[in-house]
Amino acid sequence: MENQKPQPINIKILDEELKAKYANNMQVMHTQEEFVMDFMNILPPNGIVTARVVVSPGHLKRMILALQDNLKKYESKFGEVKIAEGPSNSIGFQER
Repeated sequence: MENQKPQPINIKILDEELKAKYANNMQVMHTQEEFVMDFMNILPPNGIVTARVVVSPGHLKRMILALQDNLKKYESKFGEVKIAEGPSNSIGFQER
């Protein structure tokens, strides 16, 4: 088994998924077993969840590391990214 080469994985994407989902806000919730990320498009007074992604804690940590690595590469090429101003507390979210 040590000499086995990794098998390539062919990834398919449905035509509907090729259409990007825009989000200008995200809400994160978690249980012991999973993280739930709701990506939203908010244009007051309304908003809509455009995508919900559920992942395990271990996978979320790998995602964070991948995002940090990509942000570092982006900033080395294009310059520092300023942190966007967050939404006001008046959007209506309640912490549970």
